[in-house]
Amino acid sequence: MSKALASPAKRFFVEMLTRDIELADAILDLLDNCVDGAIRVGPKDAALPYKGFHAHIELTPSAFKIDDNCGGIPRNIAENYAFRFGRTERDRDANLATVGVYGIGMKRAIFKLGTNCVLESKHAADQFTVTIDKAWMENDGPDGWELELSDEAPSLEKSGTRISIDQLHPAVQIEFDQTKNTFIKDFRDIVQRHYSYIIEKGFEIKINGREVIASTIQTLFDSVSLQNNGSGIQPYIYEAESDGVSVRLMMGLYEKLPTDQEQEESEKGLRNRETAGWTVICNDRVVIAADKSRVTGWGEAGVPAYHSQFTALAGVVIFRSNDALKLPVTTTKRGVDQNSELFGQIKEVMREALKHFTSFTNKWKGQTPERDAIQSKAASIDIRTASASVPTDKWKDVRKGIGGRRFVPSLPEPPTESRARRIQFTRPIEDIAALGDYLLGDSKAKAADVGVASFEWALKKAKAI
Repeated sequence: MSKALASPAKRFFVEMLTRDIELADAILDLLDNCVDGAIRVGPKDAALPYKGFHAHIELTPSAFKIDDNCGGIPRNIAENYAFRFGRTERDRDANLATVGVYGIGMKRAIFKLGTNCVLESKHAADQFTVTIDKAWMENDGPDGWELELSDEAPSLEKSGTRISIDQLHPAVQIEFDQTKNTFIKDFRDIVQRHYSYIIEKGFEIKINGREVIASTIQTLFDSVSLQNNGSGIQPYIYEAESDGVSVRLMMGLYEKLPTDQEQEESEKGLRNRETAGWTVICNDRVVIAADKSRVTGWGEAGVPAYHSQFTALAGVVIFRSNDALKLPVTTTKRGVDQNSELFGQIKEVMREALKHFTSFTNKWKGQTPERDAIQSKAASIDIRTASASVPTDKWKDVRKGIGGRRFVPSLPEPPTESRARRIQFTRPIEDIAALGDYLLGDSKAKAADVGVASFEWALKKAKAI
């Protein structure tokens, strides 16, 4: 009986593997591996579990390099698992909150970047060097999928891994050329958004020698009103655990509600609100940052679509599990798996939180002394630590869905008999400038300031009659 050859053509397999991943996501896969390595080594400080670990990335038109001090790859793992296309040992990281699931990230990233790669690893007990070059890529023979692990001593001072690629694809060379593209700047911003939580916990990331600084999401919290059982600005918080996955959700105001002038500038695209929206974190990695789409509940099931009125609203959902397969994350680890049953249940809570705060902003449209007063009572705190500020007796058990507990803030209501009314109209820019010059001595004064000055001037005239 004869046999038919069914093994994949290597070049076809590699090209298909890299077709649907963006360059930035491929590099982030390598960075994820560094963080997972640090987790496997284990934290020395519970509060700062990544302290002392680093990953340094170099991007130039002629070469790519990433090196870390995150423990390296054990030789037996390299021989049997690390370079295989697809993960066979699901239990390898049991009881560790990593994000690697499918076993394709490192290889896919290398192929996305170029055709000549040298990987050096130094582990506590052993070391090796692997070369993946064009000759290997073109070898479709019986042994074409094997890689040689050289005993050559790597040039690493501490246990860790270094990946160097010096034959970049032409498209990658162009992206890494700062005189022609903004990729490196944009990539730095992506790393800052997606790894801020990890950086805050001690991990150091440098890109072309410059350290990436964490950016945090704040929320307004009126602790005095909460302690006195009064209404005040605090975030909506939900906590639960389901099938080995813990979930924490927080939604609130990360800054004061926008003034009329700020809302007008947002509508015209003059103000950038990078923080507003939902951020989703899985095992410390941000997989969605400041999302304002239907993916996170905006514009569906009774929730209004995002617009400039909601620029002060920001929320975070944190998933954590020792089984990465249970996390609602896509294979690129930069998106939410919308087919996840768990995420579907949590999305209902996200919409509830959105309704609570969009309703609040609807009631407080327009800047008033009362609105300023309630906002001035709240201080900014890290949104991820907000739950620690809520007394035990303020939580309520949740019976539907996956259960858990939640804190729903009693947000302030505007006065029912307010004697103030909002006046809003538009006039030509040149007329506003003329009035600004006449009343305020400033032809470039803000439209809102000119409007107030005009009203006060006319009111004074009217009362004098």
